[in-house]
Amino acid sequence: MDGTKVMGLRNVNSICSLSEMDDHDLSRLLDKPRLNIERQRSFDERSLSELPMILTRGSYDNYEGMHSPCGRSGIDTPASWDRNSFDPHPIVAEAWEALRRTLVYFRGQPVGTIAAYDHASEEVLNYDQVFVRDFVPSALAFLMNGEPEIVKNFLLKTLQLQGWEKKVDRFKLGEGAMPASFKVLHDPVRKLDTIIADFGESAIGRVAPVDSGFWWIILLRAYTKSTGDLSLAERPECQKGMRLILTLCLAEGFDTFPTLLCADGCSMIDRRMDVYGYPIEIQALFYMALRCALSMLKQDAEGKDCIERIEKRLHALSYHMRSYFWLDFQQLNDIYRYKTEEYSHTAVNKFNVIPDSIPDWIFDFMPTRGGYFIGNVSPARMDFRWFCLGNCIAILSSLATPEQSVAIMDLIEARWDELVGEMPLKIAYPAIEKHEWRIVTGCDPKNTRWSYHNGGSWPVLLWLLTAACIKTGRPQIARQAIDLAETRLLKDGWPEYYDGKLGRFIGKQARKYQTWSIAGYLVAKMMLEDPSHLGMIALEEDKQRKPMIKRSSSWNC
Repeated sequence: MDGTKVMGLRNVNSICSLSEMDDHDLSRLLDKPRLNIERQRSFDERSLSELPMILTRGSYDNYEGMHSPCGRSGIDTPASWDRNSFDPHPIVAEAWEALRRTLVYFRGQPVGTIAAYDHASEEVLNYDQVFVRDFVPSALAFLMNGEPEIVKNFLLKTLQLQGWEKKVDRFKLGEGAMPASFKVLHDPVRKLDTIIADFGESAIGRVAPVDSGFWWIILLRAYTKSTGDLSLAERPECQKGMRLILTLCLAEGFDTFPTLLCADGCSMIDRRMDVYGYPIEIQALFYMALRCALSMLKQDAEGKDCIERIEKRLHALSYHMRSYFWLDFQQLNDIYRYKTEEYSHTAVNKFNVIPDSIPDWIFDFMPTRGGYFIGNVSPARMDFRWFCLGNCIAILSSLATPEQSVAIMDLIEARWDELVGEMPLKIAYPAIEKHEWRIVTGCDPKNTRWSYHNGGSWPVLLWLLTAACIKTGRPQIARQAIDLAETRLLKDGWPEYYDGKLGRFIGKQARKYQTWSIAGYLVAKMMLEDPSHLGMIALEEDKQRKPMIKRSSSWNC
């Protein structure tokens, strides 16, 4: 296809156009009727090599045993269910039909899925575009169903867009930046297809997406693992694309942290929500992308230098995240007893966090058993909020140690009502309210309390929760969440998000037939029924970074 051509640099002033181309122990939890948790050995303990699609341990590094034998099938009989002995849920066929209606074609080839297929919406905005992050669950659904061609087309088309010069208000973006989204325009008279790409110059707040490049690398590996096709990742343009993305992130500068400094609005939370600095979502995706790239980059002259830089960064990043972003009951108690104004390398309170800044809600929220990676850590600041995507990616990438992964699942069990409620799954917890909301969000009318990114419930997160549950040997947690979603998703028209503390209400501005709500459900369902699919998205623990790095003990008072 035309996506194989190497594109040169072109000026894209504002618009890019492509026309040519433990108070809560387990026994008490089980008393709750909605929870019936099956505790099994985690896949970290058993290793992902025990999954059917992976033949040998350590195969992530040499691509052995990648091919998953899924045959192409129609929407009524997805390949994933052909191999199972039980009948699929009645809404599965409806979900596939809805997903296929969102397909976008460029020159007769499918290249992605639009963000939402909402007939009732008066304003289309950018929901008729193909978003890089939004397409990931769609891509995984098609891969699991034995339809990899659309994923390959998408990877190549976005790679072409990356190769263009990108300018926003006369300012040039980094060469490796990936678009947030693109739109295909069809001219029936001239019979010409044109692609318009958005690198952040049209986004709310005009922020370029940091996560697009990471998702692209992760999806490239998922395609390779699913199909066994090494040739795509080995193409010179794909090798260069990975190096360009990582060059942006691995550049040396003034920062003393191995984490990646980011602005508000650069990820799934694409509006101002006080996640500037070092948000957990970006750090976890960064770590996962580094590991995925490490397994795909060639050991040639150009790749060797990039590989060495990745290795050094991974060691530093894993140490930093496991030491300073991790929070459990003991760590919370340590922070509560911090001394301040410490100087020198012997300081325990290295970021000079004032204990009085700890929010009251965290003391009740933190169970005796359980923990999670907090939202942000920077000088004099710790964002104690729970962010679902970052914690699930931490499990899937093995940024979280096996012990930490289990603790995250323990927390979800212990705080089921708060994090899952009646519609999975809280994107962040808790919501920001009142005067703090005005300051933090800039009085954003879409991010009011318990709505949208501010404590809203997002069905798309089902696939991430399911993958994390399977990897930790707790599939029943995912099954309970999927059962909840199945009671309403189709009836409600596959909303983008739900509002309220328990996720009881369809979001006030939620689009119907949101593509990643549909695809997220399908991926969760297929993965739960055939856990071998986990291999395309999860990484085994890196033995070089296995030892748990413990933060220094707090001062004894």
